[in-house]
Amino acid sequence: MQHAKISTLLVDDEYLALKLMEEFTKQIQDIELIAKVKSPMEALQILQEQTVDLLFLDIQMPTLSGTNLLRSLRNPPVTIFTTAYSEHAIEAFDLNAVDYLLKPFSFERFLQSVNKAKEHLLIRNAPTLVIPTQSDDFFTIKVDGNLTKVHLNDILFIEGLKEYIRIVCRNARHVTYERLGKIEDLLPNDRFLRVHKSYIVAKDKVESLEGNRLCIEDYKIPISRAKKDWAVEMIFYK
Repeated sequence: MQHAKISTLLVDDEYLALKLMEEFTKQIQDIELIAKVKSPMEALQILQEQTVDLLFLDIQMPTLSGTNLLRSLRNPPVTIFTTAYSEHAIEAFDLNAVDYLLKPFSFERFLQSVNKAKEHLLIRNAPTLVIPTQSDDFFTIKVDGNLTKVHLNDILFIEGLKEYIRIVCRNARHVTYERLGKIEDLLPNDRFLRVHKSYIVAKDKVESLEGNRLCIEDYKIPISRAKKDWAVEMIFYK
């Protein structure tokens, strides 16, 4: 199965910087370079006329800075700032840039940024796989294109696996593309508890505590040190 390429726009008022990034993009198979421009106003026109997935954007440019250009966009692409000045980093990340390349940068550093951008594009372009419902008894997920009801009473715990979650139930396992934080927001907090950055447990399914691990049937679920006292109180005393 052939994956769609990432349409990419390079914006920098320095010719050598543009040329270097162009050479870098040619070495990455997933990238489709649609344009490289020195003028921020020309970049704005391209962004208004066609879809751009990934934007490499210099910050200090005449007429319009990169940060102000990005602020002017209603639906900005995934953006990586490039600059020779480290003092702009905080502002760049405040604008939700996925990375900040400090000139001069190597191909390896450029590739690292592209890989970060790919992860963000996967999340941005993925369909909603956990579907909120009006029911207090279940929620619905998409697994391999099929809709599946997950009943809250059946859940033992949920594990975060980077961009995926694994929902472990009494008689089933479901893996779907979703963030653990999103599923946490859907669950009633009187019944479920996030005890670790990667785990949410059903409070009534916890049987015992062994050291820093909660026992649920044959599973041992780690508790983060910072949350241990609080989690023990919430699970065993309330």
